Amino acid sequence: MHVQTAQVKRTSCLTRPSTPVHVQTSLPRIREEASRYTGKMSNEVEIGRGKRARRAYSLDDIALLPARRTRDPEDVNVGWQIDAYHVDIPVMAAPMDSVMSPQTAIDFGRLGGIGVLDLNGLWTRYKDPEPILEEISHLSEEESIARLQQIYSEPIQPRLITERLAQIRDAGVVVAGKLSPQLTQKYWRYVVDAGVDLFVIRGSTVSAEHVSSRHEPLNLKRFIYELDVPVIVGGVCTDTAALHLMRTGAAGVLVGFGGGAAHSTRQSLGVHAPMATAIADVAAARRDYMDESGGRYVHVIADGGIGRSGDLARAIACGADAVMLGAALARAKEAPGQGWHWGSEATHPDMPRGQRVHVGTSGTLEQILYGPSTRADGSLNFVGALKRTMASTGYAEVKDLQKVEVVVSPYRPSEAR
Repeated sequence: MHVQTAQVKRTSCLTRPSTPVHVQTSLPRIREEASRYTGKMSNEVEIGRGKRARRAYSLDDIALLPARRTRDPEDVNVGWQIDAYHVDIPVMAAPMDSVMSPQTAIDFGRLGGIGVLDLNGLWTRYKDPEPILEEISHLSEEESIARLQQIYSEPIQPRLITERLAQIRDAGVVVAGKLSPQLTQKYWRYVVDAGVDLFVIRGSTVSAEHVSSRHEPLNLKRFIYELDVPVIVGGVCTDTAALHLMRTGAAGVLVGFGGGAAHSTRQSLGVHAPMATAIADVAAARRDYMDESGGRYVHVIADGGIGRSGDLARAIACGADAVMLGAALARAKEAPGQGWHWGSEATHPDMPRGQRVHVGTSGTLEQILYGPSTRADGSLNFVGALKRTMASTGYAEVKDLQKVEVVVSPYRPSEAR
């Protein structure tokens, strides 16, 4: 039986084109396109025929794996330097009235961290906010938000900005103050003249391309360029938005919405960013920006969702250089909130996106940071826990912990028993 075979001419996909093709692109662009492609292949789920979504992970969804090499916890270094300021631990205290007063900012600085004072909070609206803080601690749940809105309707007094920052400066610690993006243009001069070391611009969501038909938005790039003070700005939760903020010249970028335990942005606006994925995405933007800028390093600071000591280690493993603690420090005996915690989201006059929550008291500031711990829930001895994590995974420097192997393993308390 005779079988006739067809001759098929095959053309290799590697054949050089007859006409030279010149492609001009950049490494960040290649990485961006590659990540989009691989994301579609492996990390997307179908919500319905007309909508797909990317899978994202919270800090509770991941875990760190020990390495073949371990270290003594006393041999690891947890110091952190941002711009010219070197501190003992990679921890900032959140600029929230339930967490930071001028005195607790000083205490926190003396313990090796950086306390950030809220300059559009109670301490710049009232000469003596202690009676106000006492009242807030005794408000009923039903009246708390309405009363907070009234309390925070008092105008900011510029002279109090100067006085509060001077008090911190006189103590000899790093001076950090925060303004919201909406108030930065109005009050920044008082902050700088008071001698602030780190200027923090913090909002629920901050972008480098804010559009408004009502007033001229803050031009972050021009503002930071003309300012002779390092600026930390956020929150942000995507690589694209973070890259744009890095291009403004910021020294650090805050990842997340802040006030994790006290905000209800997901319920109110439907907006939420699982922190593990958000940190990893912004860390990737930092890498791309380093390639783009010729090596300029922007610090990634996880802000929100760091409630327990294990969250600190997981945030750094995902790519953070440091974390900003809120609720964890609101549990301190010295905290102004007296066991209660709230953020600026709860005081918005038209659309509150947060609430006052009871967090209780777990120990002193020193115990929360350094122990000794009398609990096994991760609420005390954050620095000791970080050191042990680094020792277990074999890393001597905090920065190197970003290289640790991570697995997706959602935490369920019932499985831990």
